[in-house]
Amino acid sequence: MKPRPSAGIHAGYVLSISFISALGGYLFGFDFAVIAGALPFLRGAFALSPWWEGFLTGTLALGCIAGCLLAGVISDRFGRKIGLMLAALIFAVSSLGMALAPGLGAFVSMRFAAGLGVGMASMLSPLYIAEISPAAVRGRNVAINQLTIVIGILVTNLANYKLAQLGDESWRWMFGSGAVPALFFLAGVCWLPESPRWLLKAGRPAQAKNVLAKIGDAMFVETTFSDIAQSLENAAAPSFRAVFEKKVRPAVVVGVALAVFQQLCGINVVFNYTSTIFESVGANLDRQLLETVAIGLVNLVFTVVAMWQVDRLGRRPLMLFGSIGLGVTYLVISLLLQHRAPPGWVSVFVLSAIAIYATSLAPVTWVLISEIFPNHIRGLASSVSIVSLWAAYFVLVFTFPVLAKSIGTYGPFYLYAAICLFGFWFIRGHVRETKGRTLEEIERQLVGH
Repeated sequence: MKPRPSAGIHAGYVLSISFISALGGYLFGFDFAVIAGALPFLRGAFALSPWWEGFLTGTLALGCIAGCLLAGVISDRFGRKIGLMLAALIFAVSSLGMALAPGLGAFVSMRFAAGLGVGMASMLSPLYIAEISPAAVRGRNVAINQLTIVIGILVTNLANYKLAQLGDESWRWMFGSGAVPALFFLAGVCWLPESPRWLLKAGRPAQAKNVLAKIGDAMFVETTFSDIAQSLENAAAPSFRAVFEKKVRPAVVVGVALAVFQQLCGINVVFNYTSTIFESVGANLDRQLLETVAIGLVNLVFTVVAMWQVDRLGRRPLMLFGSIGLGVTYLVISLLLQHRAPPGWVSVFVLSAIAIYATSLAPVTWVLISEIFPNHIRGLASSVSIVSLWAAYFVLVFTFPVLAKSIGTYGPFYLYAAICLFGFWFIRGHVRETKGRTLEEIERQLVGH
């Protein structure tokens, strides 16, 4: 099915509010990436064992789990906008808290708090963008969130490389710098309109029509308003029990499976433990930090490619390409690490893995999670999927240092390759194409409304 034409849409306005909402992705990218540059300093500052290194890194994910649950409840009760504002405030406070932490306990607590903000933003930013975007550009607009994530990663990696020159206390400046973009995000969110789909669900149809009128012309308003209202007819109040009802269970299974796969595919080991991987083949600290910058650059370039293609090629082909491509690339990386190949060769295939991930699993998973759930439970169902994503992320980053110490840095990549092949099988059998369809059309297709 070809995407619907975007005539009658106020494209500039939709794009501007999508970018503002996607600033939550920038902060997500910051907290996600800052640990890679800070770990060499944190190991010395806190005398980290492999267990504590994994736990400290993974604490962000534990906070994300709580943040997703909190965001699901808040966004369904009080609106998407309030949830985004709270996420921005938490980002700012936690960044300063990590920078000023007097010891390991305080630092871990503040990293957990940072996870609350990351978890809320990781759910609410793509959800909000999906709900305010017309079908023809929804994939591209949701992928803006992934673009801001990778910009956050790249800028953070560049900042880490420069700040590393300040000495043993560099990590404090690395974490503290996150407060500045958090405050810009908070200011921007204050300008955003509420989601029209949430407004209608909350019994505020006049406000919903006003927002829709800013997005498109009169025909767009009437058609979209009618579709949303029809999808909400006889819908029960949102609850976690409703998320697991039989008629929506297939969509929830797909959402959870894709979220878990996006993490257990292993790529975030490359993002978070770049220094460990390249240290294992003899690279010095400067080379390790430079590799994080190269990863950020490749991630950015290929995310732009994904934004260009997601509404053309579709979601399913990109996911299939990503899963099989990563599986093969991981096998090569495993062999290179096992035989202590020169860092240059390792870099080539690590960057290839990043490129594949950035054009496929990274943005498309978020797009699909934001699309496939019915209107009346989208907030809670999205939170269930993204809780699963962050739980898988915790397992991944917690286990890698322990596995790398016991079986070698190369060992886990064989496991990740096998997971990618399983993911290919699942996507091929269970994921349907959604490009060009309205959220209400997708709902009727997936749950038989």
